[in-house]
Order: sequence, then C-alpha cells, then structure tokens
Amino acid sequence: MNRLFVANKPINISSNRFLGQLKKKYKVKSAGFSGTLDPFASGCLIIAFGAYTKLFNYINQAPKCYEATIWLGAKSASLDNANIEKISILEPFLLKDLQNFTNQLIGEIEFTPPKYSAKHINGARAYDLARKGIDFELKTQKMQVFSAQILNYSHPFLTISLKLSHGGYARSWAELLAKKLNCDATLSALKRISEGDFFYENEKALNPLDFLKLNKNEYLGDESDIALGKKLKIQNFKEQKNGLYLIAFDDFFSIIEIFNGEVKYKLNRISNVVDCAQD
Repeated sequence: MNRLFVANKPINISSNRFLGQLKKKYKVKSAGFSGTLDPFASGCLIIAFGAYTKLFNYINQAPKCYEATIWLGAKSASLDNANIEKISILEPFLLKDLQNFTNQLIGEIEFTPPKYSAKHINGARAYDLARKGIDFELKTQKMQVFSAQILNYSHPFLTISLKLSHGGYARSWAELLAKKLNCDATLSALKRISEGDFFYENEKALNPLDFLKLNKNEYLGDESDIALGKKLKIQNFKEQKNGLYLIAFDDFFSIIEIFNGEVKYKLNRISNVVDCAQD
C-alpha cells in the first residue's frame, strides 16, 4: 500500500511506537514518518506507507506551527514536563513585558538544541546519551522564527503560538525566553498544529503530487522509456537546466536530476493512485 497522510500523535507515546500502532491498524510493513515528536508532545505527524516513504526529502514541511505552553519557574533537564528538578514560585510578569521579550525572539535566532533530542552524536542519539548521564556538547545552530504570538497567560503558564523553520525547537525557544525573563522555564505541553501544508484531517489519504517541492518538467519522448527505466537523453526534456524535476504521467511519476547534460533517476515509477482504504 502506498499512502501519505497526517496522523494525530497523542501524548505519552514515542513517534516510533505510534507508527507501530498505525502499521497494525492499516496492516502494512513498510512505513515511516517525518519530523519526530517527543513523547510528551502531540499533534501533526506526517506518515507514509510503501514507496511514499521515499518522498520525505522532497516534500515541503515548513513552517512548523506549534502551540507551546511554557511553565515559568519550573526547571527540567529535558526542557519538558519530564525530569522536573525544581519549581520556583515567581511573581506574575506584566503581559506587556512578556510580549516585548517574545517579539525579540522573532527572525533568525541562534540556539543550542536540547540534549534530550534526536540529534546524532558519534552515531548515538543525544537523548540516549543524556539519559545515561554521559557528558557531551551540541553545536549552536540557527532557526527562523516566523511568528510568536501569546495565546494565553495564566501564571505561571504561558501559551504561545510558534511558527518555526525546519530544524527549529520549541523547547529551545522557550529556554531563550526564560533567559530573557531571568528565570527557569520548561514546556508543560506542546502540540504541533501543522507542517507546511500538512495538517490533521482524520488520516485522509493525500495526493503526494500536491506536496512535492519540485519544478515540473515535460518528457518529450515515449512514456514507456521512463516506465521501463531506460537511460534518458537530455534533448528529450523540455527543461534542460541543472536541477531536480518532477515528471508526472497519468498512473505514475518519477523524480529525475539533470546535471551537466546528464539525466539520472532519483526515484522512478512511483504510483500516483491514491489509496483511500479506511478513509
């Protein structure tokens, strides 16, 4: 089964375990997801079955939109509601001050990813090393914060709507806000609302052609050349500039790369017949 859809991951379950549940539900063996959600987080998780698992590198997943509830005064090594070390009672902040500091954290900002994250450190996941108490450092990186809007403030809980670039961390954004407020803070809840144009619609089957971030090209030769995976000549393409292209036919599509006059398949003969089972 080839299928692309958005699932709504519940809290208190890892993305991998949730994927296992979906594999049983749909009776499939080949499945994957893009954009890991932490166990404490919920919301939009892009799921693919079959050959569509190969498409994740070609679909637009930005911006990532979150609703994050920040617990002001709580300290956690993982920057979420697990591993709480200390809770300080703080005086309420003025809403105008919170808004001012929030506005300062919009645009391109530098941050350090959480140690409890899926980052790779010498072949191991950062969160595995952190849980074992192994000391390590993560390199600083940048993320784009497209917007940050206060939705609700009921002290000590501050709920923010965040739109982040791919690779951005809501936990790290909350940590930066806490530094500006000169206090500890951690996320008590996190829900991903959408990723790019992907949002939860009761696991509705999606047409991958609507989400591929590729320029379309036209093959001027015989469709069977691509259907059979034959070697392709650049003169048979309408667009001949270097780049990745989508070649779509009635029943299948392919992704090819043109580079210095040569044509290579990146993915070939992927069915574009949407599987609507269990919709």
